[in-house]
Order: sequence, then structure tokens, then C-alpha cells
Amino acid sequence: MELRSSANLRKIENGMMRSLFKSMGYSDGELNGRPLIGIANSWSTLVPGHSNLRELARFVERGIYSAGGTAVEFGIISACDGIAQGHDGMKYILPSREIICNSVEIEAQAHKLDGLVLLGSCDKIVPALIMAAVRLDIPCIVLNGGPMLGGDVFDGRKTDTTSNDEAMGMLKAGRVDEETVLRLEDVTGPSCGSCAFLGTANSMGCVTEALGMSLTGSALVPAVWAERRHIAYETGQKICSLVERDLRPRAIVTPEAIRNAIKVVQAISASTNTVLHLSAIAYEAELDMNVVEEFAALGAKTPQIAKVNPSAKWDMEDFHRAGGIPRVMLALGDIIDRSVLTCTGETLGDNLKKYRFLHEPNAEVIKTKDAPFNPTGGIAVLKGNLAPDTGITKPGAFALHLRVFSGSAKVFDCEEDANAAILAGKIEAGNVVVIRYEGPKGGPGMREMYKAMKYLYGRGLNESTALVTDGRFSGTNNGCFVGHISPEAAEGGPIALIQDGDRIEIDVPAGRITLAVSEEELAKRKERWTLPQKEIPRGYLRVYARLAASADKGAAIL
Repeated sequence: MELRSSANLRKIENGMMRSLFKSMGYSDGELNGRPLIGIANSWSTLVPGHSNLRELARFVERGIYSAGGTAVEFGIISACDGIAQGHDGMKYILPSREIICNSVEIEAQAHKLDGLVLLGSCDKIVPALIMAAVRLDIPCIVLNGGPMLGGDVFDGRKTDTTSNDEAMGMLKAGRVDEETVLRLEDVTGPSCGSCAFLGTANSMGCVTEALGMSLTGSALVPAVWAERRHIAYETGQKICSLVERDLRPRAIVTPEAIRNAIKVVQAISASTNTVLHLSAIAYEAELDMNVVEEFAALGAKTPQIAKVNPSAKWDMEDFHRAGGIPRVMLALGDIIDRSVLTCTGETLGDNLKKYRFLHEPNAEVIKTKDAPFNPTGGIAVLKGNLAPDTGITKPGAFALHLRVFSGSAKVFDCEEDANAAILAGKIEAGNVVVIRYEGPKGGPGMREMYKAMKYLYGRGLNESTALVTDGRFSGTNNGCFVGHISPEAAEGGPIALIQDGDRIEIDVPAGRITLAVSEEELAKRKERWTLPQKEIPRGYLRVYARLAASADKGAAIL
């Protein structure tokens, strides 16, 4: 097979290019006929999920050289959702996905790399890496950095970093003292890694494995375990094999693989953000499929067989010890298509047959499909006059009695106003908190309403209220919520027409979300409606607001 890099590195007239590599210390042996493998590394000391990636890159590099390749490394940006929560910085998080995808494409094409190992762990970084892989369609493997360990026990379970915000709500409600809140920040994040709950970061690690774009069993190995380094080394070896075979991402990320990933998301009640990201991945892979409709159809057929934080006390280390994604896929049986190809060069079925479980199963974490936690999946798609295109919720993470909920609206035009009202005690049982103008265009950037949900939890309102938004949610949120409302408020969607006191009805079993206001009254409100003027800062956010698609299309720049 002719290597892509050969055009730059093997012809005598390209001596300047070889000279540039040699100026960095590369030798003739490294440049003559060996595949040039890029390591796209999102390492930083800003993001705990990425702070171990510099070390992992060294193990990947060793694996590449052991298999006959030449490793070249470049950096890509990463931003921490947790640090960006609750302020304007969150507006940049989802839009960063497109920048990361573009930057990987640029580096790979400008330098004609033969293959890529893509290192990332967190919410927007992992989907961006898969998007880049299917866009480029050169051999690629994704390696995530692994989850964080759980912290001290608080409120009946091992803590994670979001426990700090839950405690803040408890403080305002008089349920804990200030000393408790201050102590928690020293014990809730005991190691580096992506957060210890099934948020979007770890959800996307699971999705990547389910898609076949990372090694079997790799998604949930904790960041600080030696096994994580073993996986990095093996990933470096495998990428050289993929280049030799010319096995490319579009042969792996097929409609059947996307459906497998959706089934796994449903089975483990993963983050609602997976709907956005799988939609964007399918778009980049040029697949003719409606991912939101697939979520709706497959959710009705796929049982929820796993429960972990935020829907149970078990964290990511517990989930891994229980068998992780291999155990989930095996437990789902013929629901999973095992004939699909993976980045190992073998089928998913072959990988699962060979996989060796190192720890005992835990039936409190992973059940069977014949005796599941719930007969249907953990993610639900709702539609109705409030969400004509789509609304996304996560019934797998809230109490059964909340699956049918009706309440009176308390309307806020931004996240900050809603958070302040919750902390001030202005939300009561039976309210539906509506946060609008936070969609892809209206935010811009489609912020997560993470803090609002945590504050409701802290004030003891998580089982007696609901939250509806054209923004989105963190995978750690629980309680009754519906996000991704489309059309969004900034596009004049019905969510823009809600008034305080309107009745909102959420019916998950029926797949409906309804604003109990007559069509005549809504038409009158629409005639009076004008888009609130909002100053959008110059720069990338202005570009994103102008070009981003709606949430039901993945909020991607199409």
C-alpha cells in the first residue's frame, strides 16, 4: 500500500520536507517507508480529564515505534465543562467541538499523516475527535484518558466534583453548614480523570467503544490505573496495523455501529448530550440517517440494564469493575449487531469473545436484558406543541413518578436569572422552571443547565419540580428535565411564547410535552413576539451563532 506520507518524504525533490523533519531530530530510518502516525493530544493542566494525556502519549508513542511506525505529536485545545459551568464561558464549550474537529483535519491534511491516535477525555473533545476521524477517513483510533476516582461518602454515596454544587443548594436550604461545603472541595476529586459520574465525558468514552473506535474494554478504566497505560501502548501498536490494512473510520462508523452506540446509551442511561454528538458524527460520516428518530425507535426496544451515578450510588470505577461496556453489550445479546468491524481489525463479536474480564460481575450495576432496571431505554425523545421538532429527556435518571408531570411555568430568559431564583427560594414544588434563549443560536452555544438542576436537588425540589430548556444538560443531572427544545426560542419556537403560570405537561411514556395554551392564544403571542436584543461578543461565538444548526441536527456547523 502506498503511504500518504510518501509523497512528502520519499521523493528526492522533497529534500526540504525531510530536512525540516531532520531539524527536529528525526532520522532517515524514521522517515524512510515507515507510516507517519499523528498523536493528536489534548493534554493540558486546565482540564483534570486531560492532565494525564502527556504521559499516555508516551506509551502510545512506544507502541507505534514497536509496531514499525514513526510517531509525530501535535496539540489540540480542550476546555473543561466543570470550570466553565454557570458563566459565559460555557457558551464556548459546545462550539469548541467544531474548532477541535477542524484543527485535527488541518494538521492531518497539511502534513499528510498516514494515521492518527486521537487523545481526549472530555465532553466535546471526544465527539470532535470522532467527527474528525470520519471526516478525514484515514486510519484512526481514539484513546480516552479514563475516569476520575470517587471521593468521600456524602449524602449516601461516594462524592464527585458536582457534590459541591449539591451541597451549596443544601446550604441555602439550611440542610448543611458552611464547614461541610468547604470541606467537600478537598475530598470530591481525589485523582485526575474525567468526572467520576456518567456525564457526557464518560458517556462519550462508552459511545466510542460501542462504535468500535477504541479498544474493547477501554472506556472506563480509571485514569490512574496501570491498565490505562497498557491500553495506550496497545493503541499505538494497533494503529500501525490499521494503516497497513488501510482500515478507515467510515468502514467502522456505519449506520449499524451508530445504532449499536445508541442501544448502549439507552441501556446505560448515558448523557442526553450523546444525541447531539451522534447526530454530528453521523453528519460528518455522510450517513443518511436521522439520529433523533433512531433514539426514539431504539429506546422503545432497548432495556435499561445498567445504573450508575447520577441514577445510582455506583461510580465509574464500580461500573468498570462490574464489566463495563463489554458486559453491557454481552448482556444485551442479539440486540447488539456483533458483525460490525472495529478498530482492532476484527468484528465486535470477535472482540467480545476474546475479552477477558478481570473483576467479578455486580448485578446491582449491570443486570440482564430479561430482568432489567427498566424495560425501555434511559433516553427519551418528546414532541408536542412545545417542541414541534424535538425535546430530549433522561427518564433513566429520575424517579418513576416524575415520568408524568404537570406544573406551572416559571420563566427565565437566561441561566443566571434562574439560578439566582432557585437559590433565593423563589421556586416551589409543582413549578416547571423554563430557561430559554440558551439554544445553539440564542445562547449562543447551548449552555448546560447543570447548576439549576443541582440547586433544585440541594433545596430538596428535585422530585417535585421540572426544568424545560432550549439549552442542554450535563450527564450528571437527575430529576425531571427536558432539554434540546427545538425550534429554540431565538428562532421563535413555542418555548419563546411561554408565560409565567402557563401549564406544562410532560408525559414520557406517551413521548409528549405539551404547553396547555390554546392555538389561538399562541398565535396572538407569536404576533407580539420580538427577539430580545442580546450583545454577542465579536469572534467565534458570533460566527457560531450565525452558522449553527438546531439541536435536533446536532447543533453542528453544517
